[in-house]
Amino acid sequence: MDKQEKIVSMFDDIAKTYDVANRVMSMGVDIKWRKKACTLSYDFYNKKEIDKIVDVACGTGDMMKFWDEIAQNKNIKVNSITGIDPSKGMLEVAKEKFPSYMFINSSATDLTLDDNSSDIISITYGIRNVVKRQEAFYEFNRVLKKEGLVVILEFMKDENKNILKKTRDFYLHKILPYVGGLISKNLEAYKYLPDSIENFVTINQMHNELENAGFEILYTKSFSMDISTLIIAKKV
Repeated sequence: MDKQEKIVSMFDDIAKTYDVANRVMSMGVDIKWRKKACTLSYDFYNKKEIDKIVDVACGTGDMMKFWDEIAQNKNIKVNSITGIDPSKGMLEVAKEKFPSYMFINSSATDLTLDDNSSDIISITYGIRNVVKRQEAFYEFNRVLKKEGLVVILEFMKDENKNILKKTRDFYLHKILPYVGGLISKNLEAYKYLPDSIENFVTINQMHNELENAGFEILYTKSFSMDISTLIIAKKV
């Protein structure tokens, strides 16, 4: 089993407890970040009708719900919202929660969608789990329409650590894994999270990879002691 397969298998194992663990560990703050990402993206795209939004590494489908709800609040018509994830376990939970959405069992590097077919592609707390990340960004570019948006929410590596960021790291390494492990009965999966952040790229490195794949960075902002970073980029 290669590294990507191991990551997918891990998410299969924690799928049924994932939502509860996620809400407890983030204390619900991730909901605010997700809503902010959707709201800003709709503002940048500035269209009242959107053909297709694709949420990659959709997990149990929560981001799709926010795309839908905020579109309705802003009187934007979205014709379809599709979730894509390589974990069958996660998709089983997503389909139970959101039977009206479309889901595809596939990877970030093979979206199985037509060229220039989508308006927005989001990936929230999932790009860190994609081994061939640059390949995924090229795939996002292929599927997006010209001037379509890629929207990324992620825990980014930070090389400049002040006292607040050291506090954040203490929480990520010493508290979060045991909370997640207690809820999911899978400590190894939640130890993976802080380790994957430490081994991940910085914001500048992510910008470079997106630009290499044909995107222009429109917006970057970090939230809550820089725990979470939002990047919005446009296909050029």
